[in-house]
Amino acid sequence: MLRVLAVDDEKPALEELLYLLRSDPRVHSAEGATDAAEALRRISRALDVGPDGADAIDVVFLDIHMPGLTGLDVAKLLAGFARPPLIVFVTAHENFAVKAFDLKAVDYVLKPVRRERLSEAVRRASDLAKSAREESTPAEDAQTQPSATGVPVADDASEYISVELGGVTRFVAVGDIAYIEAHGDYARLHTPEGSHLVRIPLGTLEERWASRGFVRIHRSRLVALGRIDELRLDSGTTTVRVGTAELAVSRRHARQLRDLLMRRARG
Repeated sequence: MLRVLAVDDEKPALEELLYLLRSDPRVHSAEGATDAAEALRRISRALDVGPDGADAIDVVFLDIHMPGLTGLDVAKLLAGFARPPLIVFVTAHENFAVKAFDLKAVDYVLKPVRRERLSEAVRRASDLAKSAREESTPAEDAQTQPSATGVPVADDASEYISVELGGVTRFVAVGDIAYIEAHGDYARLHTPEGSHLVRIPLGTLEERWASRGFVRIHRSRLVALGRIDELRLDSGTTTVRVGTAELAVSRRHARQLRDLLMRRARG
């Protein structure tokens, strides 16, 4: 059964769409978002947890005309992910159909939405989602493989996390993040181009990105193992250099980090 996210900045239209979706027996759950930024946050979380996670999303029913990022913008961004959710456009405008199908949309439903027409879009999405699950191979499932350090790293370098700055949503590639620092319920992501604050606890990022080579070196800090340039031991104190930053390693995590770095060096 499908797990659905519906996106529309007009609340009455969103509520009607959700009502119709929830009444379809092929839909397991249907949640709503009123703008592109909120939708992208939910989709990013869904991609982090994977297809079996509680926040997973199979298909997005997406309005085109919205303030800020349009539905077409969202679809273009999702095309950069390895396994994005399916897209169904729901709009009052016919003239975007060609662009929509260029973006590999499953369907293009015109407003006002009729139950029968929406049911056909759900059927198409359901059939495609089922086929994708059946065609999944062990090689695809093994996309995350152990590295020489013994810490798994992802082969997929196209995963992104959305960050907001001054009302603008940006997308930071996880592979560009060198280290992460805790700030209460927030975390600061450090990249070579600068830092970004996200409202995600450090422990959550540790769980999500352990398979991408992020290791705990301190109660308030994670580091990408592959970004460590130097390990220093001085009078019982351990530090690592990541680019121009020198980061303290707690005693609790020092031995494990040294072992991982030694295994990587032996390669």
